[in-house]
Amino acid sequence: MEENNKLIVLFDNEPVRRAWSQKDEKWYFSVVDIVKVLAQNDRPRKYWDDLKRKLKLEGSELSDKIGQLKLLSSDGKKYLTDVADVEAVLRIIQSIPSPKAEPFKLWLAKVGYERMQETVDPELAMARARKNWQMRGQSDKWIQQRMLSIEVRNKLTDYWADNGVEKVDEYAKLTNIIHSEWSGLTVKNHKDLKGLKQQNLRDHMTDAELIFTALAELSTRQIAQKDQAQGYGENKTAAHKGGKISGNARKQLEKQTGKKVVTKENFLNNREETKKIANNSK
Repeated sequence: MEENNKLIVLFDNEPVRRAWSQKDEKWYFSVVDIVKVLAQNDRPRKYWDDLKRKLKLEGSELSDKIGQLKLLSSDGKKYLTDVADVEAVLRIIQSIPSPKAEPFKLWLAKVGYERMQETVDPELAMARARKNWQMRGQSDKWIQQRMLSIEVRNKLTDYWADNGVEKVDEYAKLTNIIHSEWSGLTVKNHKDLKGLKQQNLRDHMTDAELIFTALAELSTRQIAQKDQAQGYGENKTAAHKGGKISGNARKQLEKQTGKKVVTKENFLNNREETKKIANNSK
């Protein structure tokens, strides 16, 4: 099992480590991270050890599907970690009672199966996203802004990856700093304001919210590049500065227009319309 292209992906702001195997042409996910997300347990490693023993006693062959890779830990060091492919992860999910099981399966389908193709052809990811947004009834203007925000975001996370941001929780922390500086709210509080649970916050942002998010992340990257920021500490400083630039711009706009940029507006009410569009397209 090769250890190429290790990445961190987020499920509801919880980091899940994964690694792409060129040999097997599949993703392998950290089982402990998945257990932590589903079981909401403070000791996910012990939970997983107990679950493994239980499954073995029941005669489950799941243990044969578990491999090990060296993945980065929260202390920045690499340790051998139990990993599983998508098929094995789905079997693990069945063994953990959790209200997050179904949303996690949908998330896993996106980051596990579809992105295997997207690794070869990244345009597939954008085409799929565009189609989903169109089916939801989003305007072409909004879709264009959303895709631009993705490009800006990817350039920022690429910079972090290339410049010493390695611990599993650092991406989420830096993102939250930027978001708090520009919007005045944490990511969680912004989701709460919009009445969101498992949904992606950015998919429910208005044009203005997307623009200010992109400005904050663009400013952060350019400041980090100018300062040649290395590691979490220096990139944290850049995150505060970049987010604040967008935050000041937001305040100026609100002063001139008398309207709040950060709003309760979301696209949850488009569900019935989305279903109709989807049914008509079959």
